[in-house]
Amino acid sequence: MSVPLVPVLRAVTAGALSAATVLTVAAPAVAAPAEADRPLVIGHRGAAGTAPENTVSAFKDARAAGVDYLEIDVQLSADGVPFLFHDDTPARTTDVAEVFPGRENDPVTSFTWAELQQLDAGSYFGPRFAGERIPHLDDAGKVATVNTGVYIEIKSPRNSPGIEQVVADALAQDEHWSKLLAAGKVTVIGFDEASNRTFAGLAPEVPLQQLTGSVPDAATIERWAGFVDSVGTNYRALDADDVARVDAAGLDLGVYTVNSPEAVQHVLELGVDMVTGDFPIQTDRLLDGLDPYPGDHGVEISGAVNDVPGDDVQFGTGEHVVLTNTGPRTVDVSGWILRDAANNVLSVGAGYELAPGEQLRVYTGSGTDTDDASYNGRSASVLNNGGDSVALWTDEDRLQDVFAN
Repeated sequence: MSVPLVPVLRAVTAGALSAATVLTVAAPAVAAPAEADRPLVIGHRGAAGTAPENTVSAFKDARAAGVDYLEIDVQLSADGVPFLFHDDTPARTTDVAEVFPGRENDPVTSFTWAELQQLDAGSYFGPRFAGERIPHLDDAGKVATVNTGVYIEIKSPRNSPGIEQVVADALAQDEHWSKLLAAGKVTVIGFDEASNRTFAGLAPEVPLQQLTGSVPDAATIERWAGFVDSVGTNYRALDADDVARVDAAGLDLGVYTVNSPEAVQHVLELGVDMVTGDFPIQTDRLLDGLDPYPGDHGVEISGAVNDVPGDDVQFGTGEHVVLTNTGPRTVDVSGWILRDAANNVLSVGAGYELAPGEQLRVYTGSGTDTDDASYNGRSASVLNNGGDSVALWTDEDRLQDVFAN
């Protein structure tokens, strides 16, 4: 759906490092100014809404979208190789069950680099990504440019002892990372405060961001200001007071994972400095005053019921997503799919045509299909009760809309 951009943007800083600053040892690092009146756009796990997360394809999608940075998650394999992967186990996004039966729920860090390279990390997203491999840390550095930098999240450091040193060494020694760092296009981020402090001691010249589920009290932010340059938080609970506390500490503020145009507009009005999302090309179009979905057919996600009384999945009712045809002509939505942020997929059954103004409820669970309800027959819920984002795709793999609640 198209959302007009309200001109409330402010000039921001990025936690990005200038070439001259790389030669100093001061911490926190000095930030380079971003383009005036525009927040930085960061592609989450590359561009996880349009390609399999944390893969080279996702990195290239983010780069093509013109993001300021692409974000990655780094962990260490059992033999100490830095690889890019988000989850603690390989079950959700790889074919580990077929390649290594019985190891689906083993820590992903218990696999050697050679074993990780045997896994398909793309097919879960769609057949055209079949054969996509789990990347090495340096693969992201090769895709990045002086225009498209990298946010490196040190993921679950408790599972990767020594990872801070490995990342610091890579940034200092690899030619691609060194060039990016000199251009002010690398920032390291993480939720673990102790890990962030460790990294700050190893590489004080590298901009650093403290991630948090919600913005804490002023005393905590002031403590963080001693070793980080910015704070990154979940946008859903953010308010003006939170923004003011971060500003008062002299830190930049980023938000994640902002996927719908309405959510982007909301955080812009709050005055954030950085916007991380799965659909960076749509965010970028919105910031340019363009329709985020120029090729849509007029059908949009008008609502989602994530939490219902009783079981979320029950016969005939339960969690569901609502589609509405807001366009001027009838649209056949048979075979269209809904994909949430975790890549759970719901599909529209055969024979559904929406006339202008008509609605269709797409349910997770079982029921009897009717003219205005399509059931997927799943036994477990997929929508996050605390809020989720859902993308609508046609049967020709064209993105139509993204909704967040």
